[in-house]
Amino acid sequence: MEGEKSKFEVTMESNSALQRFIKNKLAMSGLIFIFLVVLVSVFGGLVRLDKTDNANDQKLSLALCKPGFSVEYVALKSDEGEWFPISKGELFGDSIKVELFEKNGGGETMNFALSDLKKDAKGDVISQKKFWLGTDKYGRDVLSRLMAGASVSLLVGTIAVIISLLLGVTLGLWAGYFKGWIDAVISYFIQVVWAIPTLLLVMAICFAFGTGFWKVFVAVGLTMWVEVARITRGQVLGVREKEYIEAAKAIGNSSSRIIFRHVLPNVLSPIIVMSAANFASAILMEAGLSFLGLGAQIPTPSWGNMIRESYSYLTTDMAYLAFLPGVCIMLLVLSFMMVGNGLRDALDVREN
Repeated sequence: MEGEKSKFEVTMESNSALQRFIKNKLAMSGLIFIFLVVLVSVFGGLVRLDKTDNANDQKLSLALCKPGFSVEYVALKSDEGEWFPISKGELFGDSIKVELFEKNGGGETMNFALSDLKKDAKGDVISQKKFWLGTDKYGRDVLSRLMAGASVSLLVGTIAVIISLLLGVTLGLWAGYFKGWIDAVISYFIQVVWAIPTLLLVMAICFAFGTGFWKVFVAVGLTMWVEVARITRGQVLGVREKEYIEAAKAIGNSSSRIIFRHVLPNVLSPIIVMSAANFASAILMEAGLSFLGLGAQIPTPSWGNMIRESYSYLTTDMAYLAFLPGVCIMLLVLSFMMVGNGLRDALDVREN
């Protein structure tokens, strides 16, 4: 059909776009970092030091320990995950007497039967934990919290982008293809929502439906669809006038078939680029909401609420407690922006 690209031409363009993207070093660097964060999110619970739900194992005696700190401990068989940091231990037959760890010494003395304690790979009941990035003010492992927080950021970004795509692409397709009063109504609605500051709208939704981890998805997603709808509408307005669309109408194809078979595939490129940018925006927005106390609620690990808990240490030698999650947010957002820019350059036919 004249004006419509053959499958061979589409395949060649796709291969060419992939090659251009691979040659973009910044975009590939961002993609590799995102892939590593995904691996940490999926498999981090198997390897991190704190394997409890939400990495929320609190040991107040270990509060604010510096990076690289190590401590010996004993763990009970009966209570999964229950362990006691100790300063020293002495064996007495079939039992062990330990002094619980306290920074200033003088910890409580406890006795355990050896049969009640877990043994490590060497067969010892006294093992050692090392906190590579130290502990926070509640004695939780900072590295484990950072790893657990990665899954929150990625999950919020993913769900928010899906919601924004479902709403934005659907409304944009209707407005651009049918035009007339449908376009007028949808465009008016878009302009009204567009006029409201994004963060203010998200906060309003959070206040209306309450705070919480899952409600952040809805709040962020319901504010990100506007730009997707505007871009989709603009692209569809250009595509619907093409000769192959007119020919499809002439041979009796239904509107839904034309939209999903001929229109949507030809407007996907800018939508894909916008999705990468929206992913970065969603991560930033979730971090901001969590910092304000409107996003993921404690003890759910979020980079935003980690900064909130530790920003008071910024003027002390413990500033890294707020600095580290901030760096994680910056690197992940920057990676998505680099991937988005790479996709834009790779999919832009004018670059050929």
